Amino acid sequence: MKDDTPPWTGPQWDDPELTSLALKLRDAHRAVAPLPPEERQRLIRHLLAITDLAKRDSALAARRLETFLADFQETPDVG
Repeated sequence: MKDDTPPWTGPQWDDPELTSLALKLRDAHRAVAPLPPEERQRLIRHLLAITDLAKRDSALAARRLETFLADFQETPDVG
């Protein structure tokens, strides 16, 4: 039996705000990845909370991510 279904190419919606939020979350995870394990785990938990919030309130999640990124960049020993 042959399946002619095309391969999945991503979501079928185009929401610039959600796409921007997703890209910023991805970049934040990448920035946190090289940190020492204890610090990384704490920050990743924070990012996961923001990701979960984005499912219900993307605008609030975007604001919290901006605050997270600002704090992350201001902390000399972290960002």
